[in-house]
Amino acid sequence: MRVAIAGATGYVGRALIEALKTTHQVLALTRAGRADTPEPPAGAPGVRWRSCDLFSALETERALAGADVGVYLVHSMLPSARLTQASFADLDVLLADNFARGAARAGLRRLVYLGGLIPQAERLSAHLASRLEVEETLRAAATPVVALRAGLVIGPESSSFRIIEKLVRRLPVMALPRWTRTPTQPIALQDVVELLRRSLDAPGLEQQSFDIGGPDVVDYARLISGTADALGLHRTLFPVRFFSPGLSTLWVSLITGAPRELVAPLVQSLRHPMTAHDRRLQERLGVPGLGLEQTLRKALQAQPRVTRPSSHSRRTLTLAARAAGEKHDVRSVQRLVLPPGWTAQRVADEYLHWLPHYFHPLLRVEASADGRCQFFAPPLRTPLLELTVAPAQRDPGVELFYLTGGRLVRTDGERRGRLEFREVPGAHDILAAVHDFSPTLPWYVYQVTQALVHLWVMRAFGRHLARLARAPAVPLARAP
Repeated sequence: MRVAIAGATGYVGRALIEALKTTHQVLALTRAGRADTPEPPAGAPGVRWRSCDLFSALETERALAGADVGVYLVHSMLPSARLTQASFADLDVLLADNFARGAARAGLRRLVYLGGLIPQAERLSAHLASRLEVEETLRAAATPVVALRAGLVIGPESSSFRIIEKLVRRLPVMALPRWTRTPTQPIALQDVVELLRRSLDAPGLEQQSFDIGGPDVVDYARLISGTADALGLHRTLFPVRFFSPGLSTLWVSLITGAPRELVAPLVQSLRHPMTAHDRRLQERLGVPGLGLEQTLRKALQAQPRVTRPSSHSRRTLTLAARAAGEKHDVRSVQRLVLPPGWTAQRVADEYLHWLPHYFHPLLRVEASADGRCQFFAPPLRTPLLELTVAPAQRDPGVELFYLTGGRLVRTDGERRGRLEFREVPGAHDILAAVHDFSPTLPWYVYQVTQALVHLWVMRAFGRHLARLARAPAVPLARAP
């Protein structure tokens, strides 16, 4: 079996590769740094790394070519460009939609997704709501999906567990906010990997969701004290009532060095009990799971002896930002209201019609029969921006333009800038997204001028669409 793994460089992805590489052909998808490796010999197991930017539908389809099954382990809680104007939830749904569409076109038999436990609550945290939306987005395409829902995964490089471990190591006396009394059902990394491995081809799992967890249900206070016991450390713990989620985020980030972009969504989710409703998949596949004490001991014993920066540490993020800074790339994604009965193409037409009227008389738009659309600022004779409709678009629900010229965009980079309007599967929303945009303005000038104007314009267009969505009848606008 040829297994394509999205999120292959994460800690779950790396562990899954180790478990599969001697019995399967693994196609490990990565966005950074690795050249494609040669194909394994016919019929022989092994690992092939494939370069793939999941923000690109075309690259995703090419990377999935030849795969039988896909595993989706992606989560966008950290920035994906030097400047990212987007919520992690909007990035996640866009990536999942690309992967699901690519899997359908590549003819994959099954997708296996590792998401989060979904508590029975009227209003989910942004983090958990995003995990559920990703699952629903993957299901919207043609490929059958098996969804595994886990809470806290405990392993040597788990970002959540590393945060807990650092708190225990660095604080002899620790205040326990109210959220530490929320029940959780941790699961060992090796059990998650085994369940993922067996879910690749176990019959009768398609289009189902399964909660997974270890046999022990504890609260976070017990998890913290258990970690201290496993480390052989005596810690004084006392409950407090005054720690809000915001204050907890600041406190955890300062003590552990983890970025607030990572910590905040996790802390917000801690108000929900994260326990499995049932563990029927584990019963069926014969993976009952390790107990908490053994799970903690294994995770801590597997920690590297030489301390090295976590992939989520501030130092690592700073170095990555400096490296990315040479590219001066921008990603901007805004979620807008999709008027009833509208398509992505109709929203794109409305945008091209609305924008010059919004900026009249400062902006003029000229469209040509070959699919080009140019934006002029009189009296300049050269366009500020030129958009060209992507040829031979095959994705219903997506209208894609390439940024092919203009004074404000650099077009000599490795990747072509893109503007797309994408319908969110199963929702009355549309994403307006700019990818791989490289400005010609000096970077710091761009940040305080063009970048802010773009957000202002997209928010204004969102209000325009919202008004049209409330109107009894919506006329079709045509681009000039």
